[in-house]
Amino acid sequence: MLGGNLDIQTVLKYFSRIATLLLVLPIHESAHGLMAKWLGDDTAQRQGRISLNPFVHLDPLGSMLMIIGGFGWAKPVEVNPMRFRNYRAGYALTALAGPVSNLLASFAAALALAIMLCFKSGQEAYLRLFANQFNTMSCVMLLLQFLVIVNIGLALFNLIPVPPLDGFNILRAFTPEKFDRWVYQHQREINMVFFALLILMNVIPSEYSPLSRASYYLYEVMMKAVMWIPDTFGYKG
Repeated sequence: MLGGNLDIQTVLKYFSRIATLLLVLPIHESAHGLMAKWLGDDTAQRQGRISLNPFVHLDPLGSMLMIIGGFGWAKPVEVNPMRFRNYRAGYALTALAGPVSNLLASFAAALALAIMLCFKSGQEAYLRLFANQFNTMSCVMLLLQFLVIVNIGLALFNLIPVPPLDGFNILRAFTPEKFDRWVYQHQREINMVFFALLILMNVIPSEYSPLSRASYYLYEVMMKAVMWIPDTFGYKG
């Protein structure tokens, strides 16, 4: 964790979550709709869900958890898998499009941070983060870092194979139809497991959370993938 004024870090952390809620979740949901449309189903388009307007996507509980805990969900995008050319593959690809959009958003934020580090002013602002000194550029850099982290966490959270998350719909591509019937018959119990999972994710310390550990390792990979840019083209003075 970067050093710095705790109050500023806290403000920027929550600001990044609100930014993700208003800017990135619409991309996540629109990605579902676009993929479904490309695969033959225009249900999401007809319902106005392929849109960057966040208010057509927001779910009250999912939005609240996104701000408080850094993970959440929007209203599910409706699809008609019977219109897909391949029922199960189409359903899985449509589900996968959402988490992939979050990883792309995370990479874009990491790339922007790396480009800023190519300049002397960016390097000086970055060093300020370790000296409890903040200016406008250092705040922007810290915000970008939070955006990288939040979007990685959102992508991994959605890949958990529990309904109603995207990971479950991806899993369904590799399971027999009787599995779908079993899930339908045990929907209540599954929902209880899902909400228990949400509670545990807020209670378990991050060092013991598999999701937090996976997010940390993916963050390290993401940053290493872009840090060759300032190493190669950065300020050498």
